[in-house]
Amino acid sequence: MAITFVDRKRELEFLEELWEKENSFLPVYGRRRVGKTRLIKEFMRNKPSVYYLARNSTYSDNLREFSRAVLEAFPLAFLSETSFSSFSDVFRYLTEKGKVVVVIDEFPYLIQSDKRVLSEFQYIVDEIVRTSNLHLILVGSSVGMMEEHVLSQKSPLYGRRDGQIKLSPLGFFDSWKLLGVDVEEAVQIYGVTGGIPAYLELFERFEDVKRLAFDKRGFLYAEGDFLLSSELREPRVYRLILKAVAEGKRRFNEISTYTGIPRSNLFKYVEVLERLGFLKREIPITAKPKTKNTLYRIDDNYLAFYFRFVERYRNEIELEDLSFWDDFLRDYNHYLGGVFEDVAKEFILRLNRAGKLPFRLAKISRWWRKGEEVDLVALDERSRKALFVEVKWKDLSEREAMGILKDLERKAELVGLKGWEANHGIVARRVENKERLRERGHFTWDLEDFKRFARKE
Repeated sequence: MAITFVDRKRELEFLEELWEKENSFLPVYGRRRVGKTRLIKEFMRNKPSVYYLARNSTYSDNLREFSRAVLEAFPLAFLSETSFSSFSDVFRYLTEKGKVVVVIDEFPYLIQSDKRVLSEFQYIVDEIVRTSNLHLILVGSSVGMMEEHVLSQKSPLYGRRDGQIKLSPLGFFDSWKLLGVDVEEAVQIYGVTGGIPAYLELFERFEDVKRLAFDKRGFLYAEGDFLLSSELREPRVYRLILKAVAEGKRRFNEISTYTGIPRSNLFKYVEVLERLGFLKREIPITAKPKTKNTLYRIDDNYLAFYFRFVERYRNEIELEDLSFWDDFLRDYNHYLGGVFEDVAKEFILRLNRAGKLPFRLAKISRWWRKGEEVDLVALDERSRKALFVEVKWKDLSEREAMGILKDLERKAELVGLKGWEANHGIVARRVENKERLRERGHFTWDLEDFKRFARKE
């Protein structure tokens, strides 16, 4: 299916603000398949522009192909051939064409072709872009290379940008809008894809996971290895760390023991995975930043799915044996509990923005201590108000929901917010007799509320 362009409103507004300026230089980067090129092409629409996708090739080859792209967009007035000896020459030629957007996609390939490219682009930004009407956008899927070679203090380009866009995956509600399926099936698919548009585009229904991930020819079968190999120098080591977390080893010591990587070495690998957005360090919402009560989780739904399920069933997939399907469905339903916590968190944040909560929350996260856990705690420290929420990916009877809420009230007392106004709520797949629970003062939401809220947005 052709995927519709949704969300990215703030990014497009920012790009348009820069377009109103005389000139600009903007790096745009983010995980592969996250929609960077689609965003830029949406912005370029109806503007004089040049788009060039860099190649994993030599400097001279990229210069030749970039020159060709420029001359296709802005042909020479005369038929005689021209030869550009550098990227600087091409940009000088473009200054004669007025206000133009110039996009170089996969800029890290240019850096790899010749490190001197960075100094050349420093000159291009300082001496050509800043004295013209050019708007230069450098796009990269290698987050590490973009941050190190374009954005860091060590880069010749440091301090020259007019901002930056690190493009994140879509949230659940925008992903659901793209999918166009029922909300329950959207949650199931989101558990595989996260908010990666290129993955969402592959699905018409959840069962498509059979051909996409559980078939050795499927697009999502080898995508995890490709992602790590394209971004990291030691993919085998990072692969082992992510597999450990997917297998439930969420504490630093547990990861070290599982992988055999000494703690002193593990720190640097974990930091890289955090910076790339593949791994997330979590602490209880009321804990101090330097607490040792830390858990790690895979912060990318596709990679979490890949290391938990594709890796587990790899032998069967290679033998084209899908006899594990029923076992997978049972385990996947359990896995969706964590995915649904993220979806519920996004729902509560949207309610907050719409003014539908009893207070304006300032932060929201999980809380845990000594075997006790609250799925979501939302706080406003100024008004000293809190909302405690349990999230359940299941259908609940009224009696079950009341039992969960009663236990939630007990656990809320353990969080240590004495003197705060406490509110309690539940988010589930379905809740019987929601109105009666609400009449008793409990915030109660299920997928039907998601539907109603989405229709109003």
